[in-house]
Amino acid sequence: MGIYTVSAYTGTRALSGTTSYIYIQLRGTEAESEENELNSSFFSHGLSEGSVRTFKVNCKESLGELIYIKLSCKPFMLLENKWFCDKISVTTPKDDEILFPCYRWLGSDDTLVVRQAKASLVFQDIANPIAHRQRMRQLKERQDTFGWNVYAEGMPHIVNYDSASALPDEIQFSSTKDIEFYFMAGKQLIALKLTGLANCKKSWESISQLDAILCENRNKTIDYVKKHWDEDEFFGYQLLNGLNPMMIQRCSKLPENFPVTEEMVKDSLRGSTFEVEMEKGNIFLCDYKMLHRLVGNEVSDRQQYLTAPLVLLYCDSYDMMLPIAIQLRQNTGDDNPIFLPTDSKFDWQLAKIYVRAAEFSVHEVDFHLLRTHLLAEVFTMATLRNLPSAHPLFKLLIPHTRYTLQINIMARNHLISEDGTLTNHSGIGGAAMENLMRRATASLTYSSLCLPDDISERGLGKVPNYYYRDDGMKLWIVINKYVEGVLQHYYKSDDDVQKDTELQSWIREIFTEGFLERKRTGIPEKFQAVRDLIKFVTMVIFTVSAQHAAVNNGQFEFGGWMPNFPSALRKPPPKEKGQTTKDTILETLPDIGTTVNTLAVLRLLAKKSTDHYPLGYFPEQLYDEKVPCKLIEDFQKDLEKLTVDIEERNKKLELPYTYLDPKNVDNSVAL
Repeated sequence: MGIYTVSAYTGTRALSGTTSYIYIQLRGTEAESEENELNSSFFSHGLSEGSVRTFKVNCKESLGELIYIKLSCKPFMLLENKWFCDKISVTTPKDDEILFPCYRWLGSDDTLVVRQAKASLVFQDIANPIAHRQRMRQLKERQDTFGWNVYAEGMPHIVNYDSASALPDEIQFSSTKDIEFYFMAGKQLIALKLTGLANCKKSWESISQLDAILCENRNKTIDYVKKHWDEDEFFGYQLLNGLNPMMIQRCSKLPENFPVTEEMVKDSLRGSTFEVEMEKGNIFLCDYKMLHRLVGNEVSDRQQYLTAPLVLLYCDSYDMMLPIAIQLRQNTGDDNPIFLPTDSKFDWQLAKIYVRAAEFSVHEVDFHLLRTHLLAEVFTMATLRNLPSAHPLFKLLIPHTRYTLQINIMARNHLISEDGTLTNHSGIGGAAMENLMRRATASLTYSSLCLPDDISERGLGKVPNYYYRDDGMKLWIVINKYVEGVLQHYYKSDDDVQKDTELQSWIREIFTEGFLERKRTGIPEKFQAVRDLIKFVTMVIFTVSAQHAAVNNGQFEFGGWMPNFPSALRKPPPKEKGQTTKDTILETLPDIGTTVNTLAVLRLLAKKSTDHYPLGYFPEQLYDEKVPCKLIEDFQKDLEKLTVDIEERNKKLELPYTYLDPKNVDNSVAL
């Protein structure tokens, strides 16, 4: 006879407690216990929010090594309410304490089977038929629950849920985040309606009039953007450290469709030449060719215009990245002039505004929506469908999937749907967005998602004042060190990787459903070596945490001052120089209603919730083994040190770069 001491931990989230009867059964390699009642009734015991209940389970015979526990729920006096179980701890007759991480809701007449925390690979479970069967059952249940769907041809596939409320409870927002999110959305929109601006189709009377809509939402960065948005130095700075630090690349040869001459830029190069400055690595290019020939959306019953600019930049002797030539369309010709800093003030200002509008389109659709949100959904789905809870990679990745499915469903329903905000209030909405998304998906490469490779390919290793690169590379190294430690603990050899059928199914599904079986992307179809797995998992975690923070968190700060990040432009690009006036610019910029509706969304998307989980903060105890627990501690210490380093650097900057400070980076794409 053996006595097992069981401690049940009820969650702290709202309504985690229950009045229902909860039953537990222990299953070991040799036998299983009888079903034991955890709480007899609401009046004598109950399970309250945040409580820990300890009780004894008497077994007539040894159960052997514990494999899993089974939890079930029955309503008390027909009062059906769910229980959120954080974890169960079982102390065996030999005084071994075994953790069973749960972190799920248990409803009336439901049953949960929970494996112990010790991670195992599929081939390690084959010798234990009970453990192996449970593993297979769990994957079958997950695959039945989470199916793939095609959102549109040529794009990564998505989860087969149309409504966030239909998702399993533990996948949905916490009640705290849910209330905050909808309150903030309502607060923004109500404020706009009350001021009578949301449906206004009038032009702004002046740039300074925009001050009125910022109100209490201003901060140091927004004020800086407002003051400097039209300066060439800040224009170049944003291509390195703004919302989209991914477009700029070193230029060693001018594109044939961008016929900039020495005469055009001699003043900007201050007596030097293209050849000399290119040889020094000081000439850079942003090419928005992905937007070529896309037809702009209609906003407020008025046609909007998209351009596909080419921008030439020069990093001068003062380490300033300055634009020196802008061509607004891809085709050369007399009706497509190359604008220069020496042109009239309004010609040059308007040219930069068209580039910033192109930035809005490419940033929101390619670098934000596709390369973080949609890829995060692919990684989340593949993890849920192919890795059981006992798999070490599941434990490593599951904190980095939190809220991703819900936020993406909400984006599809409220932002990019037929009547969504971006559809109704951006030039890239509707058919243009779908076409751009296909082009962006077709251009995806593995190397562009791996920061060290991407920086090398774009020739940006030595560019000064590139804080996105500096902080991002340090974060990549910290994440890689953590991932390497965890995976090398479980995969002792390349052979272990090759014979892990669950792992191979995981990467195959990512390749198939996310990258549409395009071999040219460089995404692996299978893993042969531990080092390849480590690099790929580092990329996954970096993408859903750091990269998303870099392109998301500053949306309102850099976009709140609308001329710096216009969502739509109402006039086609000029075909000749010398015709632009201040009135031309106001007639080109978005109307009042388009502006305020776009700002409401940018404000909402950049608002941090009170229950956000910063990178490295793992409140769910998924491991009980010493090595991974120590690796998590080391990971957290490395992140804390990086925060200190970044904060010290930022003290010296006129405009601090904070988006990759670990404390500002979420574990997952949660907003």
